[in-house]
Amino acid sequence: MKKAFYLLAELSDRDFDWLITAGRKQHVSAGTVLIQEGEAIAALYIVLEGVLAVQAEALGGEEVARLSSGEIVGEISLVDARPPSATVRAATDTLLWAIPRTQLTTKLLQDVSFAAHFYHAIAAFLSDRLRGTVSRLGYSKDYPANLEPDASSDLNPGVLDNIELAKVRLDWLLNRLKDIP
Repeated sequence: MKKAFYLLAELSDRDFDWLITAGRKQHVSAGTVLIQEGEAIAALYIVLEGVLAVQAEALGGEEVARLSSGEIVGEISLVDARPPSATVRAATDTLLWAIPRTQLTTKLLQDVSFAAHFYHAIAAFLSDRLRGTVSRLGYSKDYPANLEPDASSDLNPGVLDNIELAKVRLDWLLNRLKDIP
């Protein structure tokens, strides 16, 4: 499931309005490094169009993931305040919604309701990511290690109630950006 759905489903309308107001559209050309392993992040990013490649030095710079529309980037370093453990590079020309880290951390410190919604969404999708990783490594009893879970098992039950709202919000954001230079 697109990780932005977790965030967009959890946020209140007021929270969503703040996210839109605080963020900005950012174009990244293919080959551009968005996040450098070991260096502080500048923003939390939602991928709107395009593809990002994630590479880890611990694996000899090997590509470990590809992220596309609806994915969130920079959330781990935002949560634990440590530098990123991977480099994220634009594999194609990419359009992002960037929420500056300083603005986001200030909002999280000042608005308890926003922080609760935000951190709950981040915790839910990091939990799902860890479950998927553990399953692919063969530690899950739910299904064989060589098979991906079916689409229904990928859905976090806590997000299902608001998934349609999240889809509408992501579509609205994408359509709104068409009018912004």
